[in-house]
Amino acid sequence: MSTLLVIAKAPVAGRVKTRLTPQFTPQQAADLALASLQDTLATVLATPAARRVLVLDGQPGPWIPEGIEVVPQCTGGLDVRLAAAFALAEGPALLIGMDTPQITPGLLALGLDFTEADAWFGPADDGGFWALGLADPDPALLLGVPMSVTHTGEVQRQRLTDAGLAVRDLPELCDVDTPADAKRVAAAAPWTRFAALHHGLCAVTR
Repeated sequence: MSTLLVIAKAPVAGRVKTRLTPQFTPQQAADLALASLQDTLATVLATPAARRVLVLDGQPGPWIPEGIEVVPQCTGGLDVRLAAAFALAEGPALLIGMDTPQITPGLLALGLDFTEADAWFGPADDGGFWALGLADPDPALLLGVPMSVTHTGEVQRQRLTDAGLAVRDLPELCDVDTPADAKRVAAAAPWTRFAALHHGLCAVTR
């Protein structure tokens, strides 16, 4: 019973993608976050899985499509919140964030194939990770990992191998955090809502 987990913040101006300002206004940054989240959830819906769960910080809105289960995030550091998300799964699970609208169903399906792996690790080019898949989700594998630092991914992957897991890697992707990130991701995934909105906003601000 495979589970796709998406951990995300509600796209509220001033609370999400604050590093996109001042190139974009707080509302524009929130709109880009919404587009990224919508792209992500659409890809999740197109990926075979028994459950699709949005683990949300904030209030759900009409932007959540049918077929997505919504669970509120717990309090605590990011390691605690990620661990709690994995605790929701009753079988193999793949966890992703809302910052990689360029993902595809094929990429997520790969991360849910545990035929020859105990874990999948998706590195981000900022030193973190955009995806983590566990054949047997154990929240303890995340607790205590330092989050949002340049060596987060290194520590997390080492935690998996230290536990004796056979780890395979997904392709490295760029998380959307800064305006430069947003430009790169929009160029790499022109078919997305995110890219269309980014193009429109940049045309207006030129």
